[in-house]
Amino acid sequence: MPNLHSKKFFVPETGKWVKLKVSTKALRTIDKKGIYQYLSELERQGVQVPQYK
Repeated sequence: MPNLHSKKFFVPETGKWVKLKVSTKALRTIDKKGIYQYLSELERQGVQVPQYK
């Protein structure tokens, strides 16, 4: 079972808040790339993400 956390992220590019359930590894990736880039990559992979644009 993955180590999941419910987190609320602010996307500065859009001025919106996004609530996600993310793993510890995903948190490190978000710290490295940024939330906007991370969500964009998930969309390209076909993962359903909340409205952030």
